[in-house]
Amino acid sequence: LEKPVPMSRLLEGDVGSGKTIVGAMAALSVIKNGHQVAFMAPTEILAKQHFRSISELLKNFNVSVGLLTGKDARIFRNGNISEVSKKSFLGDLEFDQIDIAIGTHSLIQKGIEFSKLGLVILDEQHRFGVEQRDHLIKNKKLVPHLLSMTATPIPRTLALTVYGDLDLSLIDE
Repeated sequence: LEKPVPMSRLLEGDVGSGKTIVGAMAALSVIKNGHQVAFMAPTEILAKQHFRSISELLKNFNVSVGLLTGKDARIFRNGNISEVSKKSFLGDLEFDQIDIAIGTHSLIQKGIEFSKLGLVILDEQHRFGVEQRDHLIKNKKLVPHLLSMTATPIPRTLALTVYGDLDLSLIDE
């Protein structure tokens, strides 16, 4: 994250190995440097799980965490979780009042604007299409860092680590 070029990294590890903690640490670093984080999960259940765990992990760091799914919007701020309207959520996101936005494909819908997106985290990235991933990464103001996380890499993903622009990190113990 400290290099002058955006990170593009695949983090591979078994379920429960600590990938989410690594993602939270990367997010905290980016936030403390004045930028926002988008954290996409392929399902609503997984997005809610990430919202709860990241809110708990970062509760002592004065970080606001938002959850946006097809059904609801919530914000964790100052130790409290509150349900908000999607319109309110989008306004907070656009005006830099949400540090980490966690969600499903809802984060790449029309009308979603990040003020200063600095990091995109994709959990189980192979479950998103190329255009869906590129929608968040191709930002006009800044090319954000990319952290893809997986427990089960598919051959195409592994090929990107060999022939493409995706570096590989393993959590193997």
